[in-house]
Amino acid sequence: MTNQTETTQQEEMNTIQEETQTEQIQEEQTVEVNPLEAAEARIAELESYISEADAREKDIQLRAQAEIQNIRRRAEQDVEKAHKFALEKFSKELLTVVDNLERGLAALDNAVTDEKTQALVDGVEMTHKEFISTLAKFGVEAVGAVGEAFNPELHQAISMQPAEGIDANHISTVLQKGYTLQGRVLRPAMVIVAA
Repeated sequence: MTNQTETTQQEEMNTIQEETQTEQIQEEQTVEVNPLEAAEARIAELESYISEADAREKDIQLRAQAEIQNIRRRAEQDVEKAHKFALEKFSKELLTVVDNLERGLAALDNAVTDEKTQALVDGVEMTHKEFISTLAKFGVEAVGAVGEAFNPELHQAISMQPAEGIDANHISTVLQKGYTLQGRVLRPAMVIVAA
């Protein structure tokens, strides 16, 4: 019985060895076929990764170019505004000179008695006109005239009063002229609005 058991064990061992060898041969054949398929799959995977990386790179490049253009445009706008409104503080200070010249003209109109004072009035009027002309050359313009429609962006209403011959919500009296520089308000006009 020992012989027979040994033979049976030997046969089982042979069967296991044959199965193992068969599996190894199949694996080797599979490995031979699979490396090609695996390589092709890997190539496809890498090509897709490269195309995605190219798309990301193009997107980053486009965004960078757009940002550069935006920075350039903003810088140009800032330079343009700096040129356009460089005179803003200076112009504001000159408005008091214009106001004083206008007050002087109003006082002289009532006080003219002879030719000597008329020459003084003429000189002040010419100075005022030249001063206004110079301001206009640099984009400073007066706003707020009697009869003009009230605009809260340009005018500061002090009060509302009924006025004959003037429509409602229109300026009836100008207490102080307003001025703009290139369309930007330097000083709003102080006005009385018709009710």
